Amino acid sequence: MDRPSPPTSAPTPTSTPTYFRLDTRQLFQNGLRQVEIVHGDVRYCLRLTRENKLILTK
Repeated sequence: MDRPSPPTSAPTPTSTPTYFRLDTRQLFQNGLRQVEIVHGDVRYCLRLTRENKLILTK
């Protein structure tokens, strides 16, 4: 099995990330187990299970 080659250049500490990181503890504070996410005209439900897993549904 071939291994992927390592990236040619690693990101520098001063480079700007191309994503936004959000800790789920911010979403599910005060005992909340579900949040609604709106993307365009579509609403999604993000639920936190008793097993501490995430489920995203339309």
